[in-house]
Amino acid sequence: MTKKQQDHALRFHELHTSGTVLALANAWDVASACVTVAAGAKAVATTSSGVAWSLGARDGDALDREAAVGLIARVCAAVDVPVTADIETGFGDTPHDVAETVRAVLAAGAVGVNIEDSFASDDSPLRDIAAQSERYAAARAAADDAGISLFINARVDTFLRSVGNEDTRVALTVERAHAYLAAGASGIFVPGARDLATIKTLVAEIPAPLNIMVGPGVPSVPELAGVGVARASLGGAIAEAAYGLARRATEELLTTGTYESVRGGLTWPELNALF
Repeated sequence: MTKKQQDHALRFHELHTSGTVLALANAWDVASACVTVAAGAKAVATTSSGVAWSLGARDGDALDREAAVGLIARVCAAVDVPVTADIETGFGDTPHDVAETVRAVLAAGAVGVNIEDSFASDDSPLRDIAAQSERYAAARAAADDAGISLFINARVDTFLRSVGNEDTRVALTVERAHAYLAAGASGIFVPGARDLATIKTLVAEIPAPLNIMVGPGVPSVPELAGVGVARASLGGAIAEAAYGLARRATEELLTTGTYESVRGGLTWPELNALF
């Protein structure tokens, strides 16, 4: 690990406590990462869904560690900003597996990770709190051994998986957040939380930077900033929009024989200049 990587790690932590929302337009390959940086992004976050789809796998623990880490390494080599990697549930069943993944991700150059506390199956949507805490502790120990101040974004899927009911969900989320922070997490990610009053309560009850997944129907970044949210992520939304454009453009080409759908894209010289 290098001093530059540790500097990026410290900078990434600072971006969560600067008083402004760290807005992340998640990337899924080198080109999308370069585009976001050219647009002014202060950091790059990968999206597990977009990465998986671009590499020919479905999202949800289907992609293998080697393929994911290879993509992370290419992104880190292409941009000169902090990179945080979505590593799904950690690419392995045990805390030891999670530690191995974190070591590989750090060797690839990243300074942050997202780790989910849910399973790909809905049969038992969330891991036991104690078991998941062991996974975060293993990730933290691996980062400490490497000498990198890794930002571990602990994803709590109570809202995303509709665990409990509306009266208990906040309490369940806060309970998990406190346990994960005690185990070594740096921040808490609660995708699926959309109500501003609920988000404000989560900010008040979780003593760490709160990350919200944003998109149509979710409060705007200024609104989230007003209640103290530290980080806003688009997740797989941009990749989904890009693939939606691919389908619309193809359907237009095959039906009307026209090409209007591709207006507004980046030009060849613009994209080529990023590499």
